[in-house]
Amino acid sequence: HVQLVESGGGSVQAGGSLRLSCGASGSIYGDACVGWFRQAPGQEREGVAVLLTTGGNTWYADSVKGRFTASRDNGRNILYLQMNNLQPEDTATYYCAAERVQRVAPSRRFDERDYTSWGQGTQVTVS
Repeated sequence: HVQLVESGGGSVQAGGSLRLSCGASGSIYGDACVGWFRQAPGQEREGVAVLLTTGGNTWYADSVKGRFTASRDNGRNILYLQMNNLQPEDTATYYCAAERVQRVAPSRRFDERDYTSWGQGTQVTVS
């Protein structure tokens, strides 16, 4: 497994922005499928963004499309989730997760069960 550490969460007012970071180490990073997931209290964890570290292709859940942007800095082994125009319904604990790209079928990129490396999560609160 690769070690992942998230940072950048916090409290913002509606309409504000935050940028989450996910530091990665380990050989998986070179060719990985990285997912950003979130879990609000009492709700199931949902995938909001997926990025392939080779090529940089991205996909987004409809709920965040046009507001969230996933990116990576390959030189520093850091992944980012830029979140703009945040709304109260975006309040959740956000996680980054990674898996070897070969082990994640395209139809399952937003399925948390296919990811084996997880960060500890960072809280985002929008009021």
